[in-house]
Amino acid sequence: MSSLDHVTLTVSDYARSRAFYEKALAPLGIKKVMEFGQACGFGRDGKPDFWIGAGPSSFQKPEHVRIITPAHVAFSAHDRAGVDAFYKAAMEAGAKDFGAPGLRTQYHPKYYGAFVLDPDGHDVEAVFHGG
Repeated sequence: MSSLDHVTLTVSDYARSRAFYEKALAPLGIKKVMEFGQACGFGRDGKPDFWIGAGPSSFQKPEHVRIITPAHVAFSAHDRAGVDAFYKAAMEAGAKDFGAPGLRTQYHPKYYGAFVLDPDGHDVEAVFHGG
């Protein structure tokens, strides 16, 4: 079992970010699972473990959403091709390059990842830890 149940990122333009993540995460088999107003959850196998939302949400106070502080989120890919497809789809969806697909041996010898910045500047990664 994963140590995290879910993660939520605050976004400034919900429709733009939802469209971005729908396209960028599709190659990883991650899709929109549920939506509530200005928030939606993405995941695999019907479990939303990655959420985006325009605040304030039910758990946020106005000071939580005054400034969007970029965060880093890494999604697991099934293989290197998935990392490559994520990067291509994210770039086509309007991402900014933050590290093209490739080995990142400083993390470990088989770490293959790609990094993009979403419309709000969040650092979004796809990673494969295999061969």
